[in-house]
Amino acid sequence: MSEQLIKLSFKGNRREYYRNPMNFPIRTGDYLVVDTDKGQDLGRVSAVTESFEPKISLSPFEILRKADEKDIELLEKNRIDEKDVFKQSREKIRELGLVMKLMDVEYQLDRKKLSFYYTAEERVDFRELVRVLAGMFRTRIEMRQIGVRDETKRLGGVGSCGLPLCCGAFLETFDPVSTQAAKDQSLPMNPLKLSGQCGKLKCCLLYEHGFYHSELQKYPPVGEPLLKDQRKGYIQKIDIFTKTITCDFEDDTREVISLNEIGDYLTAAQKQGLKKLTNVLQDILGGDANDLDKIEDK
Repeated sequence: MSEQLIKLSFKGNRREYYRNPMNFPIRTGDYLVVDTDKGQDLGRVSAVTESFEPKISLSPFEILRKADEKDIELLEKNRIDEKDVFKQSREKIRELGLVMKLMDVEYQLDRKKLSFYYTAEERVDFRELVRVLAGMFRTRIEMRQIGVRDETKRLGGVGSCGLPLCCGAFLETFDPVSTQAAKDQSLPMNPLKLSGQCGKLKCCLLYEHGFYHSELQKYPPVGEPLLKDQRKGYIQKIDIFTKTITCDFEDDTREVISLNEIGDYLTAAQKQGLKKLTNVLQDILGGDANDLDKIEDK
């Protein structure tokens, strides 16, 4: 029997992957007690599979056992106590005059550690705060500074698309997103529409960017000059779905030109440039310059 991979979900939309070398009978929806880098924790099984990508980051810790009623009761008690801890801690932060935003607290299942998640624009000296909190709650205290994206992931919510936020639902890592991803997809450069609830560029801008990037390699860039019927024009828009470009000419006319016709209106230098590009693509793709989807992997 092949080794199973168990996907566990914890508080704050945290997800980790565990091996099941003993092949315990685990099903989706079960609650498991596991070791983590912070101590024992209890997570809910959200997926079980026997085939997985080796690129997935696996937890180096072990599954200890299936959760029993006492474990579930302790978890529920922790969640209730965390609300009271949050209120008291926020008051202490205010009394100490610390410039930080406490956004969540979390007990480990065995209550041997209490983690505080906060955001701050500058470095915070919280040594006095840790001493006070340790005396109040009689356990180890850990302060974890997180970014605005991690804060949004822990809080969860609904995106402008009407679906749960990607970071809270399935994203494991945050890849860097630039405005170039929006430009390549001809999206309006409106910060309100391009930004997510975290205030950063939406992660979903990357989902289709590879396809757009590959298709755009087949066209001259926006702003490139064309010559048609002794008239000089400039490319204003590229539509990869209709395989056309929109060109504005110097005689104040506008025309839509298909991809197949573009080559007829390029200058000799431009054609030479496209020829060099084709040769480079052939070298990269092993002789198949049309398989542009492979460029991203190279």
